[in-house]
Amino acid sequence: MADRAALAAFLRARREALQPEDVGLPRGRRRRTGGLRREEVAALCDMSVDYYSRLEQPRGPHPSEQMLAALARGLRLSLEERDHLFRLGGHGVPRRVRREDHVDPGMMRILDRLEDTPALVMNHLGETLKQTCPAVALLGDVTAYTGLARSAHYRWFTDPASRLIRPGGEHAEQSRLMVADLHGACTRDGAHSRAAELVDALIEESSEFADIWRKRPVLGPACAPKRFLHPQLGTLDLHCQTLVDPDQSQRLVVYTATPGTESHTNVRLLSPLPAHLSQNRSVPGR
Repeated sequence: MADRAALAAFLRARREALQPEDVGLPRGRRRRTGGLRREEVAALCDMSVDYYSRLEQPRGPHPSEQMLAALARGLRLSLEERDHLFRLGGHGVPRRVRREDHVDPGMMRILDRLEDTPALVMNHLGETLKQTCPAVALLGDVTAYTGLARSAHYRWFTDPASRLIRPGGEHAEQSRLMVADLHGACTRDGAHSRAAELVDALIEESSEFADIWRKRPVLGPACAPKRFLHPQLGTLDLHCQTLVDPDQSQRLVVYTATPGTESHTNVRLLSPLPAHLSQNRSVPGR
């Protein structure tokens, strides 16, 4: 059972401990008290102000695992704090919520400062956990998928629409990189892991994947430049920088363009571009 009073106190304490600068928000001259406002936390967690306020009062509903995970990300909780939050909310940890779904607070702090840049946090299975607004405008909302389709690797080999954002001449190399990336994840995680389940599903559903998998490709250290085909902005030539966390389970992927180029000018237009204009379901892989 959820401990509503303890949950409310924990949320309130974490909200008051966070400063606007911690989450990439301006402090503003009229802010007289420390900590974040309830409406700011609700926006960070992608939930209504009323829902969050009722959790803090406490008179809210029994929060689901998905809502608790959103709270953990929005409040920049450590993994231990995230687990405590789930216990207060009446859910078990860690088996009922995968650890690779919790964005590292350090990653979140960096992502908060990239609001004008296409950037995203992915786990080692190619599942996007968080995107900046320009990344949504470039790639579509790739956090919205469920099941196996959460993985960019799975979508690349099973959903033809996922390839529309990349030039046809680059598909073969992208396929090899996708398989190599998953091969590395499967090697690290072992035969009974989620990575192995994903490999088994792809071997069953994609002959292209199966053919490349038999060659056991290995991923190199470099991340080559990427060319994207955007429906409104045309061709974007971008460089891909990747920051990997210490346990290799998450990566921060940042796309930049060379200053002075047409791509650099157009990438800056992604920030105000409404997300719904990016119709392609794309692959933010390596």
